[in-house]
Amino acid sequence: CDGGINRALCGHAEAPARRFRSPSRAGGRMARLMIRCVPLSTSRELPLWQRPVTLLFLMAAAMPVAFATWSALLNNFVIEVAGFDGSDIGWLHTVREIPGFLAVGVIALIMLMHEQVLGLVALLLLGVATAVTSYFPSMAGILTVTMLSSIGFHYYETVNQSLQLQWLPKDQAPRILGLLLAAGSAATLLAYGAIVLTWEAPGLSYPHVYLIAGGITAALAVLAMLAYPRFEAPDPQIKKLILRRRYWLYYVLQFLSGARRQIFVVFAGFMMVERFGFQVHEVTALFLINLVANMVFAPVMGRAVGRFGERATLLFEYAGLIAVFLAYGGIYYFGWGVLLAASLYVIDHMFFALALALKTYFQKIADPRDIAPTAAVAFTINHIAAVFLPAGLGYLWLISPGAVFVGAAGIATASFLLALLIPRHPAPGNETVFSGYIAAAPAE
Repeated sequence: CDGGINRALCGHAEAPARRFRSPSRAGGRMARLMIRCVPLSTSRELPLWQRPVTLLFLMAAAMPVAFATWSALLNNFVIEVAGFDGSDIGWLHTVREIPGFLAVGVIALIMLMHEQVLGLVALLLLGVATAVTSYFPSMAGILTVTMLSSIGFHYYETVNQSLQLQWLPKDQAPRILGLLLAAGSAATLLAYGAIVLTWEAPGLSYPHVYLIAGGITAALAVLAMLAYPRFEAPDPQIKKLILRRRYWLYYVLQFLSGARRQIFVVFAGFMMVERFGFQVHEVTALFLINLVANMVFAPVMGRAVGRFGERATLLFEYAGLIAVFLAYGGIYYFGWGVLLAASLYVIDHMFFALALALKTYFQKIADPRDIAPTAAVAFTINHIAAVFLPAGLGYLWLISPGAVFVGAAGIATASFLLALLIPRHPAPGNETVFSGYIAAAPAE
């Protein structure tokens, strides 16, 4: 453990891991686990339920319960309760993405606290903010609570991506990342299933659903704080802002990914409600189909990345997204119907699961010490477009919704062309196909 605070808390980092074997011991020992450090090299001596990968699965299941419930109800909630139009929803998502743009703040925070602790505190904030969302049904109230939940979500995601790449072996990362996606989908499936089955029950309303979903996420975050020690990766992370020229392709692909995904997240679901009049249970049912598809195909996609490589899988993803976004535009230009729109929504969501290939591409080319600061920088880059696109495209939506999706197809085309630069076997010094012809830039 490095840093003054961490050294004080983790002075016994080399204590035998067997001291944490019994899951039945509660009280003081359970409360002290989170201030004890266990090196990754000895974590296999811990019981299975207490190992780093198990913690990743717990967090993967906890986060979507709050976030996906918030997402599923959002369009109906803001239209039915707050009277939002396309411009308002654009501003909401602009505010929601500001913390993502400021994700570099994670670098400052990990100077003060352990990275794992920061991730769990952010997860707790997400749960609490989601729980109180419906108690502030005004424009100002929704924007304020959205900002708080977004800080929790984006800081959690930044740290979670860093921990995944630090804790998972390179040869197993694609497969396990696919399983983590499936686990998150399974947890969300339970939440969405409950919404579909109970939404029209007497007495159930937005406050109940938000409170339950947010409460579950918050409770799981507290459990993870109490039940797991702090895990220490073998390579201490650089705790300052860094930009490496040799990571330039990763940075650009992250930027385009953020812009493209933001259009889907903001406007595809909004289209289903505004154009086709989907109700809460219908939107949620559509999400359920997405989740089942992810549970089935995410592990397959993870294995595909391991077999065919990052370049091939990213090219497949981007080509598919070009076709999907052009078809979205056709719904407005040619009057195509609701069945096609719903099918595109599911297919679109499935393609985005292949984004795990971008994570493993970076894991293969990165200096292990760069993972935490670069995860923060990448999250900020990913959200540069997300800060201004929703508001700007919200105004374009009022004029021509189809043009919004044509623009997304253009972004996917740029991503496809850039993905051609990824080598078949990326590694430090072999970051792009040009690396063999141009001397690698020195590590600043």
